[in-house]
Amino acid sequence: MKEKILFTLYSLIFGILNSQDIKPEDTEVWDPEPEIVTPGNTFRDPPSDAIVLFNGLNLNKWEHKNGEPAEWDVKDGYFTVKPGSGNILTKDVFGSCQLHIEFMSPTNIKGNGQNRGNSGIFLMDNIEPGDGYEVQVLDSYNNRTYSNGQAGSIYKQHVPLVNASKKPGEWQTYDIIFKAPVFNKNGEVESPAYVTIFHNGVLIQNNSQIQGHIKHIGYPKYESHPSKLPIKLQDHASLVSFRNIWIRKL
Repeated sequence: MKEKILFTLYSLIFGILNSQDIKPEDTEVWDPEPEIVTPGNTFRDPPSDAIVLFNGLNLNKWEHKNGEPAEWDVKDGYFTVKPGSGNILTKDVFGSCQLHIEFMSPTNIKGNGQNRGNSGIFLMDNIEPGDGYEVQVLDSYNNRTYSNGQAGSIYKQHVPLVNASKKPGEWQTYDIIFKAPVFNKNGEVESPAYVTIFHNGVLIQNNSQIQGHIKHIGYPKYESHPSKLPIKLQDHASLVSFRNIWIRKL
């Protein structure tokens, strides 16, 4: 006990003496200087370094998996899933990112559970044999389903912290912060993927660790893939609409 007290006193005295030799500027970091980014007028508006993926006019930055032009219906500043036409993917590829996307569930309610307003945002898609990392889009307003499949879930992996869904016919927002996984030269996971999501301004995923590619049947598993891949929007036969999509590479 005596030795412990003496050690503590010595540490305090040494710290005081040592701090007298440190100047304020010794702990100041000047380089690198952060790049200047001009924010949008509101949180919905893209900042100056964002890439706008949908400008309200056309789907020129999207395509079907076979490379054909995206056929979803565009009107009045938004676009809507065209059931049966297939998923659409960004022509550009992305890794870690900040993604803003707005969606609306159809007011013509049909079915329940997973059959109501179903779509999905797949981060880093085009992966074989998996399907990337899915943020579920679903009409979860008074519509019970399995918790790790409702709106804002990391599909079949992470349940959202809360259900922040709005009524069908009202525009909703996802703000997604995604950290891409890192694989070593042997294809093994060096660092898993993580995601943070705000749904309509409410935190619903807090740095959640993604467990692997999504699987509808079975358990998630990582497979090595490139550091950048397209983002996919899912055609799940529901008339889900999207608008105001922008992304920042991180």
